[in-house]
Amino acid sequence: MSPRLVLRGARHPGDVAVADGRIVAVGTVPAEPGDEVVRCEGDVVTAGLVNTHHHLYQWMTRGRAVGCNLFDWLVELYPVWGRLSVEDVRAAALVGLGELAATGCTTASDHHYLVPRGDDAVFDAIVDAAGEVGLRLHLSRGSMDLGESLGGLPPDHVVEDRDAILASTESVIARHHDGEMVHVTVAPCSPFSVTPGLMVESAELARRHGLRLHTHLCETVEEQEHCLERFGRRPVEMLDEWGWVGDDVWLAHGIHIDDGEMARLGTAGTGVAHCPSSNARVAAGMCRVTDLRAAGCPVGLGVDGVASNEVGGLFGELRQALYTARLRELRPDALMPADVVEMGTRGGARCLGLDDLGSVQVGMRADLAVWPGDDLGDIADALTALVLGPDRRVRHLFVEGRAVVADGLLLGTALAEAHRGLAGRARRLWAACGANAA
Repeated sequence: MSPRLVLRGARHPGDVAVADGRIVAVGTVPAEPGDEVVRCEGDVVTAGLVNTHHHLYQWMTRGRAVGCNLFDWLVELYPVWGRLSVEDVRAAALVGLGELAATGCTTASDHHYLVPRGDDAVFDAIVDAAGEVGLRLHLSRGSMDLGESLGGLPPDHVVEDRDAILASTESVIARHHDGEMVHVTVAPCSPFSVTPGLMVESAELARRHGLRLHTHLCETVEEQEHCLERFGRRPVEMLDEWGWVGDDVWLAHGIHIDDGEMARLGTAGTGVAHCPSSNARVAAGMCRVTDLRAAGCPVGLGVDGVASNEVGGLFGELRQALYTARLRELRPDALMPADVVEMGTRGGARCLGLDDLGSVQVGMRADLAVWPGDDLGDIADALTALVLGPDRRVRHLFVEGRAVVADGLLLGTALAEAHRGLAGRARRLWAACGANAA
């Protein structure tokens, strides 16, 4: 066994020892010769947060379409996203992943469905950015093949040919899926931007490779109406028909789901990525999180893109999820702090099919977040302090026992410099679109 890393003296859950990328002891850990010790007195240690749904490229279009519902928001932004370059996507991914790391995330799922000019080098760019920052990446090869001319929502110039999508997906899998730091996921975008044929063939492709499936579903009332008009059925019924209900699938949002649909998804073990801030931003609705969990659906947390959640960090979703559930149910105990920490860690890992991370237990992968507790000592319960106390960024972050953030500093990249570069790119993009770039 290699020398141990020991997080010493944390308020919760005590000492944590790591060797060879795994947690080997928790609680009171006696010192051993050769230990590398990180002092954590008064701090709170959790498993690293797991972001189950994001669109990293949207860092290029933050703060626009601020008074729109989802469909109008998409109509305004699709033409701008169609102008993105591979370099734009990498710059956005670098900032987005850096911000996720700074806010405690160790695993990020990026649903990337915009492939301007069919150049799938955008996926190479995202993987490269994740490697630079040091996070685990679930890279969703997203896609759209149903443009306006065929009754879809996206303009024709941002959709792809189905055969090209499937060929590209095979290529992205071959180039990047290692099942450790990079997991490729097959992820057609949504019922209003893809054809049934693409949904069916994508599911078949994913299962040939033993990969997971992801898509947006039941996010808005308008989506329900679109599906009823186009297919004569509700979205979950269509999903089931296409072979998309199973324990290898997780869905983004899952707001407008009735009792029968919830029972079907729960029995199958289909997961849901809950994105409470984004849902509030576009007035999509409040997800039935407690009912989903009770039905057996794994539920994790997601940032969604920063074009609908301008913060871009995962930490704030813990509190937002708790508040949203209590408001929806008018019950102050609908979700408790420990529940939302579980959703942000183990629940997210279950959505992504990761059995060996998401909790601080012996044998689990050492993906760990150390949260500063200097200002939380007056709150008796550590997790209550963490969730209901002031927002914070991590003091330290480890992925597989490797430091990604140390003493509040992101180690893999200069985040402030990356932000400046991205801001310049965003201004030039909006200027090219004839919009105010200030």
